[in-house]
Amino acid sequence: MNRRQLVSLLGSLFLARSAMAADNSAPASPVTPLDLSDAEWKKRLSEAQYKVLRKAGTERSGSSPLDQEKRKGFYHCAGCDLPLFSSGMKFDSGTGWPSFFTTLPGAVVTKTDFKLILPRTEYHCARCEGHQGHLFDDGPKPTGKRYCNNGIALKFVGAA
Repeated sequence: MNRRQLVSLLGSLFLARSAMAADNSAPASPVTPLDLSDAEWKKRLSEAQYKVLRKAGTERSGSSPLDQEKRKGFYHCAGCDLPLFSSGMKFDSGTGWPSFFTTLPGAVVTKTDFKLILPRTEYHCARCEGHQGHLFDDGPKPTGKRYCNNGIALKFVGAA
């Protein structure tokens, strides 16, 4: 790639980013927001959870036992306990992270992230805004979506 092509690519990415910035606002969620100070989050979460939920980190692929979880139940946000997914929404994506083809209504909000230069859709808990993972268009039917979640950002609650 020569210099002219690089400048053109960067210019296109900048324009795409500007255009998508207007689409980053999600509709109002029916859940009551949880707004804690940074110090309160550090008390509430483990160091690894804090890194993922509050600083948008990513856990190592294959490190979460929730990727292999097969029981019926719900997956809650580890930060605020809001149910995000049911076990019926989970599928084995082969990525090493718990993956779901949809969410519970109103449970997550999305925004565009440019951390890897190219835009990706990042999703967060609608209550505490804790980073959960990224949304991809390579999931199974019926949605074709893959909510690729950090297991450490979730808490499994088995069905009674």
